[in-house]
Amino acid sequence: MRLIAAMSGGVDSAVAAALAVEAGHDVTGVHLALSPDRQTLRSGARGCCSVEDSHDARRVADELGIPFYVWDLADRFREDVIDDFVAEYAAGRTPNPCLRCNEKIKFSAVLDRARALGFDAVVTGHHARLADGELRRSVDAAKDQSYVLGVLTAGQLAGAVFPLGSMTKERVRELAAERGYAVATKPDSHDICFISDGDTRGFLARKLGEQPGPVVDAATGQTVGTHAGAHGFTIGQRRGLGVTAGDQRPRYVLGIEPVSRTVTIGTAEQAEVDEVRTGTPTWTGPVPDLPFRAQVQLRAHAAPVACEVSLAEDGGLCLVLGERQRGVAPGQSAVLYAPDAERGDLVLGQGTVLRAGERPETALS
Repeated sequence: MRLIAAMSGGVDSAVAAALAVEAGHDVTGVHLALSPDRQTLRSGARGCCSVEDSHDARRVADELGIPFYVWDLADRFREDVIDDFVAEYAAGRTPNPCLRCNEKIKFSAVLDRARALGFDAVVTGHHARLADGELRRSVDAAKDQSYVLGVLTAGQLAGAVFPLGSMTKERVRELAAERGYAVATKPDSHDICFISDGDTRGFLARKLGEQPGPVVDAATGQTVGTHAGAHGFTIGQRRGLGVTAGDQRPRYVLGIEPVSRTVTIGTAEQAEVDEVRTGTPTWTGPVPDLPFRAQVQLRAHAAPVACEVSLAEDGGLCLVLGERQRGVAPGQSAVLYAPDAERGDLVLGQGTVLRAGERPETALS
């Protein structure tokens, strides 16, 4: 196959490109320039896609003897990822920018351009597996990235190659070292790539300005404090609330109302939900017959829980959870996996969380 290797400059994408070349594919390396001022995208091990990373990617491409290009997608990245991130927080939601980047940049803009240029697919260093067109978890549970890939459609997955899903991160580094790549010991990137100092609250404050409002305790109905901006909070948050409840019990963020700028907090029991509503779903394969049982992962690093999936009146999904969950934030992705132990690593699809709360009666028995 003719493949575009998306080379971030890290060890994962370097080894993925090398494995594609060694498998006999016709590979061209591409590094994505995602900011007009690329020095601002990284500090140490934070983020990715900086000038430093571009040089690291080019060195690997030179060692592989493959063509290498830098594609400028800064405008698209700003519109589809950064602006979306800010707008979602301003609306009281909690977005996942890595998921949005995969959906809009790596497997939309890049894949579309690759296909227009006559390439068959894009190979990346994601830790996930593709087997017979089906998206599955990586064998390395600690590094699994199937959650942030769950938004991809069957058509996009048909244009993806994930060579690393059947190995651990330790093995990836061993393969890089065996090939003499300097990135073999390069630290993994952390946090959000366009927030180079890791201060998400400060980034949002600079973008949205000060927007003070009340903090209301749902347990007592009283206003217990004020805040400088509701965008500094997320559903389920416990630390950094800046208030003390009279009964001394821990409080969690229950709700964010952007118009009145009200942040509602409450007890652990009040923070628990057993029903989740999502927007219109996307499916990684054929649309399943509804209703059905599945496992759902509600945050990037959350453990999956059993659920019953049905179609909501508005075309979204209604997920009845088998166990009560805390910290289910609108804007996050509810990624569905197969329910049985044998195929529980199979991704079925996802829907963006719109709201979460109590259901009138238990639907799972």
